[in-house]
Amino acid sequence: MNGLTFSEFCCLFCCPPCPSRIAAKLAFLPPEPTYSFIEPCDSKFQISLTEKAEWQYTERDKKNIEGIFARTSRGNKIACLFVRCSANARFTILFSHGNAVDLGQMSSFYFGLGKRINCNIFSYDYSGYGVSTGKPSEKNLYADIDSAWQMLRTTYGISPENIILYGQSIGTVPTVDLATRHDVRAVVLHSPLMSGMRVAFPNTKRTWFFDAFPSIDKVPKVTSPVLVIHGTEDEVIDFSHGLAIYERCPRPVDPPLWVQGAGHNDVELYGQYLERLKNFVSVELIN
Repeated sequence: MNGLTFSEFCCLFCCPPCPSRIAAKLAFLPPEPTYSFIEPCDSKFQISLTEKAEWQYTERDKKNIEGIFARTSRGNKIACLFVRCSANARFTILFSHGNAVDLGQMSSFYFGLGKRINCNIFSYDYSGYGVSTGKPSEKNLYADIDSAWQMLRTTYGISPENIILYGQSIGTVPTVDLATRHDVRAVVLHSPLMSGMRVAFPNTKRTWFFDAFPSIDKVPKVTSPVLVIHGTEDEVIDFSHGLAIYERCPRPVDPPLWVQGAGHNDVELYGQYLERLKNFVSVELIN
């Protein structure tokens, strides 16, 4: 997400605001694709990564990543990855990534995180990201995660009690929406936002009819346990968003992870990030 320029600020008030316009201004910055799918076998693909993907592991490790396409209710074809990180993993994370990255750039992070916390990871690219078709929009976000959910449930046979929904930044938006409609083992909201207007205009106190991404109004309907993670010095989505989301959760996980001094894009570099997730997955969700 970027800050609004003066002209964009004026446009919001000179033109009738609508969710798609706010969404386009605040959220979507798809990069040039950093991967492709090759050698299909029974509708599943190997992944080919460009240098910009910065793969940090071996070619043998890359064979643990399987690509597949899902069709959304809005007619788009969504690229998905199943990252097999552990042969004995109990949980699979359905990961909705942040804004200006695609599956190729996230692949090393997924593999490393899954290995360290003993989880497999299933992720997808939003419409218009990577090799997914269509254009990014708020409605497409919700359709995209629905198609990924159905793929994980049907093609891979993962039951909801073994699924952890994980959303990061803009990825918390579809994550919260899906979690209002399905009970899962747990939800992780990493640098969540209350709504689009509240990011653009921090003094916004209510949800307007034209607001986009109104997670603050949806999260009270989430019945699964929710772990909230946020950096206290987040320069993109203020720390107050994480606090407000946490306070509205019916089943917040205590303690949340407030990473002192962390910004928007470096929470994962702090030791307590991995420690908190390890304990959450291997101890709290088991007991």
